[in-house]
Amino acid sequence: MTGFSASAVGVDVWLAAGYCVAVVGLAHVIDALARRAASVSEGGRFGGFRYHQEHDAWRCPQDQWLWPQSFDPEHRVMRYRGAPSICNACPVRDSCTTSSSGREIQRAVDSWPASEAARFHRGIACAVVVLGLLWPLGTALTGPGPDSLLVLAVAVVVALLLSLPLWSHLRRTRVVIPPGMVHRSLDDTVAERGAAAVAAIRRRPTYASDRRPREHIEQNPGAEATR
Repeated sequence: MTGFSASAVGVDVWLAAGYCVAVVGLAHVIDALARRAASVSEGGRFGGFRYHQEHDAWRCPQDQWLWPQSFDPEHRVMRYRGAPSICNACPVRDSCTTSSSGREIQRAVDSWPASEAARFHRGIACAVVVLGLLWPLGTALTGPGPDSLLVLAVAVVVALLLSLPLWSHLRRTRVVIPPGMVHRSLDDTVAERGAAAVAAIRRRPTYASDRRPREHIEQNPGAEATR
């Protein structure tokens, strides 16, 4: 029984093995760049708000807290909202939110990749891994010697082990919902906001001149001016 001999392995086998491992590294680079871009985008969208996992709440730049309000099971998004009494009296409210119900922030409960765009980039990374495995597997089918098969097998195993984080995070993570948390879809949230806006308009004080027909005012401008 003879040992492993590197000289018995052809150049094509070494190239296939090296290509396989290198392509997995490229897949991780693609995933890291996509993750970095998403992180920068979220940082700008949250505008200085910081998430505190130990409290499951957000703290705004004015040192106020946004607590969980509802969970969207369809989009797997947790919605957080600040107290309206605090947000409406905030000195920077106009640059923060236009809602009279308090500032809202949404957080995806799944780990990366959670959004459709993120899963698309993760899918590209996994596809690159599959392409990297084709060359050594195809080379193994050509019937090389045992030493070459050993090199190809080691390369494939290493590539699979390195790619496990890319495959494992594709599944959705289990989310722990606080007791009593309201389940509300995006459509329900939009409808609720519309109803709140209508109610706010109805509560606005009105005057007799507001209820008077516009045609009457236009036909009798003097009567309006002498009031």
